Amino acid sequence: MFKKLVSHNDDIRRLVEKGYAIAFDSNYLVIRDIPYLDSGRNLQDGAIATKLVFIDQERVSQENHQIFFAGSHPHGLDGMPIPNLGAQPAQLAMSEASKDVVVQLAFSNKPSSGGFPDFFAKIESYVGIISGPAIELHGATPYTFRAVESVITDSIFKFHDTLTSRAEIVDLAAKFQNDVVAVIGLGGTGAYLLDFLVKTPVREIRGFDHDAFQVHTSFRSPGRVESDEFGKTKGEVYLKRYENFRNGLLIESKLIDASSSSEVQGVTFAFVCVDKGPSRAGIFELLIANQIPFIDVGMGLKRTESGLLNGQLRTTYYASDNAKALREKHLAPLADGAEDIYRVNIQISELNALNAALAVIRFKQVRGFYQDDAAIYNMLFEICDLKNVGESSLDEN
Repeated sequence: MFKKLVSHNDDIRRLVEKGYAIAFDSNYLVIRDIPYLDSGRNLQDGAIATKLVFIDQERVSQENHQIFFAGSHPHGLDGMPIPNLGAQPAQLAMSEASKDVVVQLAFSNKPSSGGFPDFFAKIESYVGIISGPAIELHGATPYTFRAVESVITDSIFKFHDTLTSRAEIVDLAAKFQNDVVAVIGLGGTGAYLLDFLVKTPVREIRGFDHDAFQVHTSFRSPGRVESDEFGKTKGEVYLKRYENFRNGLLIESKLIDASSSSEVQGVTFAFVCVDKGPSRAGIFELLIANQIPFIDVGMGLKRTESGLLNGQLRTTYYASDNAKALREKHLAPLADGAEDIYRVNIQISELNALNAALAVIRFKQVRGFYQDDAAIYNMLFEICDLKNVGESSLDEN
């Protein structure tokens, strides 16, 4: 991979040939062995990191003119901090292989042209500013020809996750690295949940649904629909749709009930997306028995007297330590009433997607990705007034 990146990007090839200590860590170009002076004009060794924007699997470009620096603020021959670097405190989460690169600062020195034409010009410019005094005073050199050819790549996604590095949230994304998430039911809301989770760096996703993918299903299914998908199981359809995007994807055409212990072994979190009370009851029993925290979603829509649709979306979080008590509150129906055989099951794609988004946001709050000030366990979204209300105090008595 190192050789591919170097051979397909002329500017990086020139950096390597000139002798820079090049490495690639996920979506960052790292240059070690950058000499600089501290406040006492002593020789120090730093490193530069800059974001890679992948054009495809082998070609990269810059995001902007800025860099990150592992080291203290570089000083000039006069012992004063080098000006015009636009220095700001910064931190950057790198992989274990780059634990020696501890970013402390971000530099922003835009050239008069407004930007650098390529990585070679960018690194040359910054090294000239940062290392010039150290080169002059101590005869230091940044050209050590020490390339680290083991490229640290993403083990989850089959495409480079440049979104995470661009947003500088690598440390937050790492909170999902040990999660094995199950999505039980791949209907309207479950399909959108799967779509969102596929782009989340959880270690493994398991999806379960034994129903057929039919024409009406396609109207509540994210992504491109192919005519040859009709009649196949949802498990088959969604596995084919997403297997080229990520690793750790297991989608089975299987019914999950209270006896499905082997299917959820190792699962760390689950989403329940079924609309039948008895099915939900069996799945709840399974997850509670195996101490797996989960979120159950629900939707209830009907025509009002005006002839328009109204209703609620529900997102309920069952933590492993309170799931039994929460089940007894009957927030989620665990049985079907006699009138249900006459019920029109109205589901609309944008509401399915919203319900799925609320569920994923709640999951990410639980994992510490999003801020969570309320610790809500039950959330209701009302269509008519677009209000979202939640309960956060569970009375187990």
